[in-house]
Amino acid sequence: GLIKIPSYDNNIFSQPDRNEKYQTLLEDKNRSMLNRAIAGVYPSGSIIKPIIASAGLQENVIFSDTTIYAPAEITIGEWVFPDWKEHGNVDVRRAIAVSSNVFFYAVGGGYDKISGLGLERLKKYFEKFGFGKPTGIDLTGESSGLIPDEKWKQENKDEPWYQGDTYHLAIGQGDFLTTPLQMLNAICVIANGGQLLKPRLINKVTDWQGNLVKEYKKEIIRENFVDSNNLQIVREGMRQAVTDGSARQLQDLPVSSAGKTGTAQTPNSDKTHAWFTAFAPYENPEIAIIVLIEYGGAGNEAAEPVAKGILQYYFSTGKFGLTRDQ
Repeated sequence: GLIKIPSYDNNIFSQPDRNEKYQTLLEDKNRSMLNRAIAGVYPSGSIIKPIIASAGLQENVIFSDTTIYAPAEITIGEWVFPDWKEHGNVDVRRAIAVSSNVFFYAVGGGYDKISGLGLERLKKYFEKFGFGKPTGIDLTGESSGLIPDEKWKQENKDEPWYQGDTYHLAIGQGDFLTTPLQMLNAICVIANGGQLLKPRLINKVTDWQGNLVKEYKKEIIRENFVDSNNLQIVREGMRQAVTDGSARQLQDLPVSSAGKTGTAQTPNSDKTHAWFTAFAPYENPEIAIIVLIEYGGAGNEAAEPVAKGILQYYFSTGKFGLTRDQ
């Protein structure tokens, strides 16, 4: 399901003063009528890193044993590109687990022994994972998000594309925008072993007697664009985030899990969006979730506890309401 807060009371639309109340909703500064899951667009921050890792492995820009030293920042010309701390020697699994910016700057734009994907290949994999266009979910009002490139930047900012733009894109910053659903759909590719699926809210339609009118089958948009062994490496990095990384709060769930934190800088504000994504059980996933808290702060502090609560509820009660033996 797709849950958004702030929400509003649907009963308003059946009440005599509905026009007045509807106008109040339209003027609400919190934009409570905006379905943020499909129509809100945001920089993703670090939860994009599993997708960047998948692309880097698939294009042989990195391998499972590629290691670089990740300092607290790197300097290219006069520009400084920070990490959130010095991480030391990291490979791709560790870089996902501790969310090293420097490692993913390298995967995206090149640094040290890593040549980098470059903008063209980054954009190709963003598109393969479903960014830049609606997912096709059975709801109206879905946004496309944005994969920026040289042409877009020249037309919209009257500036050329710099290596720093590629670095920013590789950690989900700069001008890149995604909806929460697009981001979740991309993470599901990693969790399920390589299939980009068309998401649906409706499973089947029955008549009043319970007879099946229509059933919606699984619809694969694209598959096998990243090898299964490469996706396994990325899954292991997300698992390591739980066992010994930025997602350790999930360790005491009743099942195994894999996760990724994200803290996204926002334009015109010193506040950050808090992201967290996870799937569980790790060995055979049956649920994937994403949590976004607008201007909520750090992903591990604001979004991760919410995700943990959702997963605790799911695995203690079953599929949101049923006990697990029903």
